[in-house]
Amino acid sequence: MSGAAIHPDCIHAVRETAKLCADLGHVVNEAAPTFDGELLTNAFTTVWSVGCAASVEGAGFLTGHKPTADHFEELTWILAQQGLGISGPAYLLAVNRLQAIAREVARFFATYDIWLTPTLAEPPLPLGSFDTRPGNPLYGLHRAAAFVPFTPLCNVTGQPAMSVPLFWNAEGLPLGTHVVGRFGEEATLFRLAAQLEATRPWGARRPTTVPS
Repeated sequence: MSGAAIHPDCIHAVRETAKLCADLGHVVNEAAPTFDGELLTNAFTTVWSVGCAASVEGAGFLTGHKPTADHFEELTWILAQQGLGISGPAYLLAVNRLQAIAREVARFFATYDIWLTPTLAEPPLPLGSFDTRPGNPLYGLHRAAAFVPFTPLCNVTGQPAMSVPLFWNAEGLPLGTHVVGRFGEEATLFRLAAQLEATRPWGARRPTTVPS
């Protein structure tokens, strides 16, 4: 997604993962698919809003009661109202744009088997960081979009992806590396995950308990 600033620790984790892959014998190059991030964000939001509206209207159909704001979280209700205001042509145009981006990304994977990115733009945040703010019901959505700028792309393309917690920061928080594979090639991710975990196992890691 567009406009996200990536924390240096998250970038460092990806570079260390790339080095680990190279040490395991994989050929590693610095490259990325090219697409319009702002276009992706806008089209994604359009489709999501319409989907939210459909879910809210569907709940009303199943229950036999007209949906009202007091039956839903504020963010859900606001997104649904936005979705109701989007025209059919605008929705189909957004879908077409997402499909075009998926084809652009597919061209990248004609050359590369795997794409490494940070899983998150920042280390894990405290509980409540995405809560709605008074007078700003969309705050949590915008904050979350900045927090996860890489993963929504796979929601669009349908490609398999995984997060491997190979590294931790100075505060003892896991820094995941997001590993994206070609469409339909989940087996490649499983094989790579097995290699990485055998080399740097994480199953025994436990978070530090912080007194309340």
